[in-house]
Amino acid sequence: MFDIGDLSSQQRIKLLQFFIALGVLVNFSGLFVTIIGPDGALYASIAKSMVVRNNFAELFVDGRDWLDKPHFPFWMAAISFKLFGFQTWAYKLPAVLFSMMAAGYTYKLAKLFYSKEIGLLAALILLTSQHLIISDMDVRAEPYLTGLIIGSVYHFFKSQDKNWFWQLLIGSLWAASAVMTKGIFALIPVFGAIAISFIIMKNWKMLFNFRWLLAMLMVLVFITPELWCLYLQFDSHPEKVVFDQPNVSGIRFFFWDSQFGRFFNTGPYKKAGGDPTFFLHTTLWAFLPWSVLLCFAVVNFFRDQSKRLRQQDWVSMCGAGLALLVLSASQFQLPHYVVIIFPFYAILTAQYLATLHNVKQVKIANAIQTGILFLLIVLVTIIHGLFRPELALYTMVLLLAILGLMFLLPKYTKGRFLLILRTATVIIFVNIYFNLAYYPTLTTYQGDSQAAFWLNRNNPHNLPVVKVVNNFSYAIDFYTEKVVHDYWPGEEQKLPKAPYFLYGNKESLDALAQKGIVMQPYKSFDTYRITRMKLKFLNYKTRKDVVETAQIVLVR
Repeated sequence: MFDIGDLSSQQRIKLLQFFIALGVLVNFSGLFVTIIGPDGALYASIAKSMVVRNNFAELFVDGRDWLDKPHFPFWMAAISFKLFGFQTWAYKLPAVLFSMMAAGYTYKLAKLFYSKEIGLLAALILLTSQHLIISDMDVRAEPYLTGLIIGSVYHFFKSQDKNWFWQLLIGSLWAASAVMTKGIFALIPVFGAIAISFIIMKNWKMLFNFRWLLAMLMVLVFITPELWCLYLQFDSHPEKVVFDQPNVSGIRFFFWDSQFGRFFNTGPYKKAGGDPTFFLHTTLWAFLPWSVLLCFAVVNFFRDQSKRLRQQDWVSMCGAGLALLVLSASQFQLPHYVVIIFPFYAILTAQYLATLHNVKQVKIANAIQTGILFLLIVLVTIIHGLFRPELALYTMVLLLAILGLMFLLPKYTKGRFLLILRTATVIIFVNIYFNLAYYPTLTTYQGDSQAAFWLNRNNPHNLPVVKVVNNFSYAIDFYTEKVVHDYWPGEEQKLPKAPYFLYGNKESLDALAQKGIVMQPYKSFDTYRITRMKLKFLNYKTRKDVVETAQIVLVR
């Protein structure tokens, strides 16, 4: 398969398995990084609220009914909290396990289509793609979706075999779980991978087979828990005011407003108009260090006429392609949306690398990859010099060991296989640095989580804790051991009886002081929206110019 000198197939497999283990390690290495807000901390606080209220049907944010995302990710995190307590790693663990599920199904699908080696290579590429690693550190819905979508595609493809019913059942369960994670648009890559590949291959008999009607019925049955929860919280209570209006249907929102409303930018959640090229250039950095090789794979795919004769070659192309087209046409675009099609990217790239025989193309790919790897190491060096994060001894030892591995590789392999393993090694090095050095220091500038840690240590009399609602300080809700009361400006009458601790930014606290609330300053925190990185903050010399102040005060 590869130009690798004297290595046998078994030796290649063992090397790939070893590097897959390293890929698993790097995806788990962000498990203990403080949950980053606003989205990750929001999700964690919602799941915590489920457990505290013992109410798994209704979603609340800042003490109010919340209608936005479906329930599945919150159920998974809440179950983990039930088992392990309210820990950072307990929130992230289910999501990372779903990423491992994605890697497993990517391997199984590529092995089914091509070979065991290509399956292992595809899994390695997925596990070492930059934004998947980020998503396993900064957990939202994408790790769940990634595993569920590729799992659904695998079982639906297998349902063409004799033992079709059980494959269809499992595929429908995973598809329904994806819908209960992000809505019906989650089915787009599944539809593309299966139905569009049938259309291209003119396999009309399978396309119009009754089993797909059965699959749709199964999906509908499996999503009834989500529909029931939405009915219970919203449709059965038309008097509730949501989006500043009464009589809001949760079920209608689930099927229409949350999906088509975002697509056309006409729903309650809006964003600036979309860019048709957004997900193309997002892929270039999000799928690093494999993105250029993916581009080569796509070009090669359409050059090779013989590939058009096999459905399995079209599954990944159609799954990724249709999803990319729909995402690009949407008016509501965020970079992490692209992660859900990374398994298709990984299979396309792995198959291309395994069949790359053109000497000129190999040299070009090698030169480009070497340049990318060099730039990644330079980037880490620059970030470290500017940011000056704390670097523990064990982190330094681990980073040096990974660098040593990169220099040892030429003794064991060469050619394209060396390029693949060296590429994986560099991205593992980069993300071990980020997860064990950069992010732990970065999150010390997340004022609401730092405030929660301080309160847990410095509230011996168990005074009530109140936060000023500002739509992004959710980490204090999750990390504070006591229940946090939510203060909405203008609702002073709902504040608890003094004394109590109050957290907010300096401006909001000054506004309350002007209303006659007597406060005693207790603790100040440097705070910054760390998901909106700017050079002035990154540079330790100018950081003080852009950080803001958050405070904990005692209200008497």
